[in-house]
Amino acid sequence: MMTIRLALLLFLLAVTAAGQGMASRGVKPQPKARFSGRPWPSTLTNVAREAGIAAPTIFGSETNVQFISETSSGGIAFLDYDKDGWLDIFVTSGTRFENPPPEATNRLYRNRRDGTFEDVTGKAGLLRTGWAQGVAVADYNNDGYPDLLVTYWGDNALYRNNGDGTFTDAAREAGLLHSPPPSRPVWHAGAAFLDYDRDGHLDLFISVYIDYDQANTPRPGQNPNCNWKGVAVPCGPRGLKPARHYLYHNRGDGTFEDVSVKSGIARFQSSFGMTVLAADFDQDGWQDIYVACDSTPSLFFHNNFDGTFTEEGIERGIALNDDGMEQAGMGLALGDFNGDGLIDIFKTHFADDTQMLYQGEGKGQFLDVSLKAGLGVETRMIAWGVGMPDLDNDGWPDVLLATGSVYPDLGKDLPAYPYRTPLLLFRNLGNGKYEQLTDLAGPALLERHSSRGSAFGDFDNDGDIDVVVWNRNEPPSLLRNDLKSANHWLQVRLEGVNSNRAAIGALVTLEFAGHKQVQAVLSQSSFYSASDQRLHFGLGAASSAEIAVRWPSGRRERFSAPQVDRVLSLKEGTGKAVN
Repeated sequence: MMTIRLALLLFLLAVTAAGQGMASRGVKPQPKARFSGRPWPSTLTNVAREAGIAAPTIFGSETNVQFISETSSGGIAFLDYDKDGWLDIFVTSGTRFENPPPEATNRLYRNRRDGTFEDVTGKAGLLRTGWAQGVAVADYNNDGYPDLLVTYWGDNALYRNNGDGTFTDAAREAGLLHSPPPSRPVWHAGAAFLDYDRDGHLDLFISVYIDYDQANTPRPGQNPNCNWKGVAVPCGPRGLKPARHYLYHNRGDGTFEDVSVKSGIARFQSSFGMTVLAADFDQDGWQDIYVACDSTPSLFFHNNFDGTFTEEGIERGIALNDDGMEQAGMGLALGDFNGDGLIDIFKTHFADDTQMLYQGEGKGQFLDVSLKAGLGVETRMIAWGVGMPDLDNDGWPDVLLATGSVYPDLGKDLPAYPYRTPLLLFRNLGNGKYEQLTDLAGPALLERHSSRGSAFGDFDNDGDIDVVVWNRNEPPSLLRNDLKSANHWLQVRLEGVNSNRAAIGALVTLEFAGHKQVQAVLSQSSFYSASDQRLHFGLGAASSAEIAVRWPSGRRERFSAPQVDRVLSLKEGTGKAVN
């Protein structure tokens, strides 16, 4: 088995080295099925301006982009940093090589609870100029307040929440800066917290995109990896050097140990890593790691229960597409699209390719059902951020994609591939199929941006899922969901005791009206982003639910929810034990 696997990997890497800068397979859209005719009760409206989310992100040149380092950031987060019950927003930002503007900084917006937000970046201690990439949210020190891990092309930041509205960058004292310092900046990308050894303390996985040497990177058009469809574009990732990834063990005293080598993670150095998901994919009680990789096979690190991991992406069916080809993996989402109680995975890709829906088959095996589910109807756009939110609360998770090109000037030569593109929404029909919605879903879906990350949560606490989207060199979009429906809902908020306090890595299964849905508590998903860690379940007409929780510690419990349309807080150890 390993001989076949090794041969396949060598073949794929050889193909990768000879291709264009990005994996693009020339896939044509599949025909759209006949529209179902069902009414759609959810309207998405961009309220960012009136909400006070007005500062543009700064990331690279507006036109004439020379380097891939200017193209692929975009992390954004919903979190309740001050624990007032209302979601705040954190936005990453980059800078520019020439004449960086003084406003180029990450931003924190505090929710005023009236539909508006206050920019508290300075008073929170979060001002920093640099090439920020992504964000992960977790309470790494178990003090009850969410902290921020921000990845950079350069030194990462671990913003410890001080509990008083301010943050302190603890990356150095926590041992998260490389020692000795590297000869050039490391291009850190995705990040995810997980408790891989079940000791109650959150460990940290960080992916690296490219072993990047910008000083020696060719310019657009200088070799075959610097052209796309005959047009000169920034080089990469193909033709550039792949990277290794990092795993840090939380010692429980506020510091981390680099265990990349002894865990087996560092063994895999031939990938362009992007977004990271950490979850119990095979539902064996131990958290695994999945890395979306650009133009190389995506990686699945299976937890061996002893502090080590084995890479099994090909064996699990989530390294390649159904044709056995590598893809340009960008963003990731978890959900249960068919209501069978098994985790499914959604992965976004480059233009001229299909977005991937991997159906969970049990025991950590997955099957590509993208075309069968009707998700191949749009392949022209580059998709990044993704979520599987139940926007209409009918009990079936939908799919929302953030899209945008990395080539600002490409549309002049190839008008079919514009720089700014719309969001894509697919409604779950409840029969294993999706249908694309545009005009029915509100004006926000008609706006065009070069978007990257997206985060999902109920920022106005009205019982439906809203969305915030990172837009390159523009303000973020804040999409308020105005839902006109009698469908019920339930939000589940977990508190760990033997587990980490935020219950990162927990699996929650709801059973209602003969239906089943499973979700995971995550620190990162979408594209380099973090969504509300209160898990939102649409219930349709159901007025009660039964809840099963598999805590990160391995404990399994059941709870009842005799009332719905509310936030339900569950504490580890207070439910009915399940053997």
